[in-house]
Amino acid sequence: MTRNRDPQMNFTNGLFQKVEISKMLNEMAGIAQYLWEKGWAEGSAGNFSINVTGMFSDTERDSLSSNPVIPLSGKYPDLARALFLISGTGTRMREMADNPMGYVCFVYVGESGSDYHLIAGNQDEGSVKPTSELATHLGIQQLLIQQKSTAKVVLHAHVTELIALTQLPAFKTEEAINSLFWSMHPETMLFVPEGIGFIPYTIPGTETIARATLQELGRHKAIIWEKHGCIAVGANLAEAFDILDILAKSAKIYFLCKSTGIDPEGLSAAQTETLRTYYSGLSRGN
Repeated sequence: MTRNRDPQMNFTNGLFQKVEISKMLNEMAGIAQYLWEKGWAEGSAGNFSINVTGMFSDTERDSLSSNPVIPLSGKYPDLARALFLISGTGTRMREMADNPMGYVCFVYVGESGSDYHLIAGNQDEGSVKPTSELATHLGIQQLLIQQKSTAKVVLHAHVTELIALTQLPAFKTEEAINSLFWSMHPETMLFVPEGIGFIPYTIPGTETIARATLQELGRHKAIIWEKHGCIAVGANLAEAFDILDILAKSAKIYFLCKSTGIDPEGLSAAQTETLRTYYSGLSRGN
């Protein structure tokens, strides 16, 4: 016999039924499918977080404080009472593509910013736990709030072409790797005019890589972790994915040219600067 659930618990389950969240779940399914098909999310690789605080009233968010509370390893005062939709730890993107609600959870940060309340997408509230990269995601989300950024999404994936690029000694600096991106495909200047950040190899999931990532995201919308993967931020999942996609396209063009035995010509420095000026004018509406 199914026991009666109190109004509070009914509401927490109803979070996933909100129109805006339902639309977001559909977008997740599509992006998860792309990540899997491109080979950027092998096994349980890949994760994301979405700041959905603005989709819920203060009263709705306050009512979540009775859900299970879990301490955080750090303190995030700027995220107090913020609500995030986050991919689950051990999540396979190929499975999320078929059932996004079953592989994500809500994380509601407490008043002190040092703990959070967990809300899963089914009757068993503890069945889905947030990605093991939660600390990195919360750190980035806090930075975005501090910057008053319009970005709400943090997306991490193992983009094959970009990982391969960082295996080459010639592209182990921010300057060299950005020069390649801009010269291989003109539209990279449109998507990432400020370039991307580059972090030399560091053990994933450590405080060291988290600090380095936060520092780089103060200047960039995307970061490459040498030999590991990359992170992008955007207003939504599609925008964050597009940034990774255009960077991967530039790297792929480079490798295709090299496979012929010829070094690619690329855009000259002068052509790149002309392109930068042109796109800058478009963004200002000139």
